[in-house]
Amino acid sequence: QVQLVESGGGLVQAGGSLRLSCAASGRTFSSYAMGWFRQAPGKEREFVAAINWSGVSTYYSDSVKGRFTISRDNAKNTVYLQMNSLKPGDTAVYYCAARASYGLDVRNIAYNYWGQGTQVTVSS
Repeated sequence: QVQLVESGGGLVQAGGSLRLSCAASGRTFSSYAMGWFRQAPGKEREFVAAINWSGVSTYYSDSVKGRFTISRDNAKNTVYLQMNSLKPGDTAVYYCAARASYGLDVRNIAYNYWGQGTQVTVSS
């Protein structure tokens, strides 16, 4: 069982930056691939970024590529999402997810554990 707790969300102006953190419980964090997803009001949850167990491999949605960076610190059981050049369209609840596999995946259904989410609001 893995418990995930996100933090770092908030209100920011367009063009600004935020860094989300996701702290995971358990001693097997390094055996999980991790992902970030987001859900805006009235929309389905969508993939944002993913990282494999070691941090060597990452993947991004086209909408955030070049602006967001996913990283992890296995010693701290934490995964991060650095978000730069934020746009109003990035406004959503952001969720951290853990996949019981070494390899990353972009599909919601591939992830076994989810955090409660953190709100990110970007004003124009």
